[in-house]
Amino acid sequence: MPDTLTIAHLQHLWPHGDQHIAGLVEGIVASAPAVFAKYGLTTPLVVAHAMGQFSEECGAGLEMAENLNYSEEGLVRTWPSHFSTSMAQRYAHNPRMIADIAYGGRMGNAPPPSDDGWNFRGRGLSQCTGKDGYEKLAAKTGLPLVETPDLINDPAHALECGIADWVLCGCLPHAQKDDSEGETKALNGGLIGLAARRSWIARWKSELGVK
Repeated sequence: MPDTLTIAHLQHLWPHGDQHIAGLVEGIVASAPAVFAKYGLTTPLVVAHAMGQFSEECGAGLEMAENLNYSEEGLVRTWPSHFSTSMAQRYAHNPRMIADIAYGGRMGNAPPPSDDGWNFRGRGLSQCTGKDGYEKLAAKTGLPLVETPDLINDPAHALECGIADWVLCGCLPHAQKDDSEGETKALNGGLIGLAARRSWIARWKSELGVK
């Protein structure tokens, strides 16, 4: 098991990691040895891949919950099948309603007026989204994430939730092969932000001494 993740590493690469969630960096470091052992992250290379992906997904700790404060134009551009022009005018800059409309009725969420879209919006190191995703993560970790979704961002559980989701998505074999493209497809469903992800992985490899 790699004893590789330290406060110094995270303070260097995530200098503002505690800004929105107090104690996040310390919680990640404290839980790392047990979490890495539990989920089979046995080399610094694999840790660098996971942390590189998380760095892009959660903005190095600054974006632990999805920002759904969209403008009218942003709603129509991002979700043209969910928001007509009139709906976009009505719901612009209303994150809760945007989440319920955009995510309601899919990913295991009940449709509006259910609040599932908001309750199970993207959160955590891996930006887990949708009730289905939270249920799978709850089953994997044993944490009551469906009843208490914000636990995914609790400093004591954030790393386990991120790693468990990353493993559930099938990322581990790609990371073991140093395959950032395959890993990104597994985690993200596409190649969004691939260049930034590769840059983060390279920075984590350097930080953790991976040749």
